[in-house]
Amino acid sequence: MNSEQPPAATGRAPGRRERAVDVLVVGAGPAGLALASRLAATGSVGVEVVDREDEPGGVPRHCFHSGFGLREAGRPMTGPAYALHWADAAVHAGATLRTGVTVTGWSDPVKPAAAPLRVDVTSPAGTERIMARAVVLATGARERPRAARLVPGTRPGGVFTTGELQRTVHVHHRPVGRRAVVVGAESVSYSAVRTLREAGVEVVAMVTELPYHQAAPVTALDARLRHGVPLLVGARVSELLGRGRLSGVALRHRDGRSTTVACDTVVFTGDWIPDHELARRGGVTLDRATRGPAVDGSFRTDRAGVFAVGNLLHAVEPAGTAAREGLLAAGPVLRHLTDGTGPAVRVPVEVDAPLLWIAPNRIDPANPRVATGGFTLRTESRLGPWSSLVVSRGGRVLHRQRLLRSAVPNRTVRLSAAWTANVGASADGEPVRISVER
Repeated sequence: MNSEQPPAATGRAPGRRERAVDVLVVGAGPAGLALASRLAATGSVGVEVVDREDEPGGVPRHCFHSGFGLREAGRPMTGPAYALHWADAAVHAGATLRTGVTVTGWSDPVKPAAAPLRVDVTSPAGTERIMARAVVLATGARERPRAARLVPGTRPGGVFTTGELQRTVHVHHRPVGRRAVVVGAESVSYSAVRTLREAGVEVVAMVTELPYHQAAPVTALDARLRHGVPLLVGARVSELLGRGRLSGVALRHRDGRSTTVACDTVVFTGDWIPDHELARRGGVTLDRATRGPAVDGSFRTDRAGVFAVGNLLHAVEPAGTAAREGLLAAGPVLRHLTDGTGPAVRVPVEVDAPLLWIAPNRIDPANPRVATGGFTLRTESRLGPWSSLVVSRGGRVLHRQRLLRSAVPNRTVRLSAAWTANVGASADGEPVRISVER
């Protein structure tokens, strides 16, 4: 899909145009496109979506396997078909979709209550300043690269993240290698296995530091039994070997043993981090645990008129979950355009170990409803069945929810929002705490 031309502009400074829109959505992945489609469908709001990539759709456009779209379209789709589904939905609803456009910053980042919001962008057409009554950040998440994971060794060719692998195979149609090791054993790791097999690469092993895989059991069983991919648990990559081209990986096992696996390709999967740079530069408060924008149940940040949605908030959930959040965020954005109010008090929601993070992670006592109907959490260790999540504030238990099945790292744990109306609006700053009772 080609980029749309920007609407007519009224420039006030040489070389830079200035113009206004009702809602600016930054990021044309499932969350941003779904939000734009619902907002534009009202017929009362002008919506523009910008994305720095040349094509809309986000990560799914690089995922050529099926499994997308069952909820939205009632039939399975490949990732590219799913991306096109939401891009078409946004455009047909009346949203303006512009690709190849990079948001370079905010023109007034130190004025949290400034209205309208002013965002600077650049594209092949030049630079612009877009003034918007509301800005929705839907910039998604990215995998941490090998360098950031502090894996020792040389820097040979043949080292990928999942996204780099998918772009190499499906976009650039370049060869990858012959023998690969996949680091990780969560859902995205098995997607990497599928991509490698489609490229004619033998997957000689999957490696995880945990004592078990973290994907759907049927997915892990299919890879191990039907495709013969061994899963090495309790092991980590301690070194990359080879010069010029990867020749193998050194593994350190939990019992102290060291082994070497010969391969010419290694794919580091998972370890997602929110793409939060634009939010940070705009003065939006980031949650310490998720590292994405801190939001309440209406996707509102602490900067008036700025919302955040999708995997920017909780790296990383399936594309369908991100799209659903985009649809649900349309209501709060419309209410903001109508009354312009924001939360006067925001109560933090924090977690205790072994829980890692929770989203949303703020509550507005005046409007405690959570649009998604519940909270998303992750844990760093296995929680056995019949463990309980305990919600408390100031020593008072607000809610207790028993888990009906085991929870494992890198898979979603859900917590009901039935307790949020009982939080209260005390000004002492006491957070709500989520703990585990085994």
